Amino acid sequence: MNNTTFTCPTGDITAVILAGGKARRMGGKDKGLLPLNGRPMIEYVIDTLRPQAGKLLINANRNSEQYGRYDLPLVKDMLGDYFGPLVGMASAMQQAQTPLLLTVPCDSPCLPADLTDRLYQAMEREHADIAVAHDGERMQPVFALLRCTLLPSLLAYLQAGGRKIDTWYQQHKLALADFSSQPETFINVNTPQQRAELESSLSRNTRAPTTS
Repeated sequence: MNNTTFTCPTGDITAVILAGGKARRMGGKDKGLLPLNGRPMIEYVIDTLRPQAGKLLINANRNSEQYGRYDLPLVKDMLGDYFGPLVGMASAMQQAQTPLLLTVPCDSPCLPADLTDRLYQAMEREHADIAVAHDGERMQPVFALLRCTLLPSLLAYLQAGGRKIDTWYQQHKLALADFSSQPETFINVNTPQQRAELESSLSRNTRAPTTS
């Protein structure tokens, strides 16, 4: 087993927060802007990502004025609105000026503080093109680190009508980063009930995200 430790080059990483979906199960409301214990969910994500990447982007197809308040570049889907996360990834990859792109969803406010580092370690150990988080039970495909040299491949896949993340990932060398010790950090807030449950949990938990 290779136990070599690789130093994560934060300056070589652009992180994109994927907030371009329709949020049908949330009644069409923009999940990134929904409050969680008094703060929009995206603020938790921004706070956790700032130390983990050289630059941050927000992939959003609506509410540009509200997202603009965070003083981060906004990227719309390049192939039309609401075509899925792969389109958001490709759109961010086109704008990124770094070798690596980190992707996370806007509705996961409990992100690991070492997400980038552990994904990078897995990528380098496996000499992979893509590193994806694994929570011990399944792969979490939108929590990923990708080499931006994959853009031509991703564009070709999208232009051919492909939309499934797993299918495109299978075309490339993939590494899995083990997060089985903290699967709760990948909680997605998809419904009003899940938001209420997470609010209650965070209120009781001293590990709740805090303002930076």
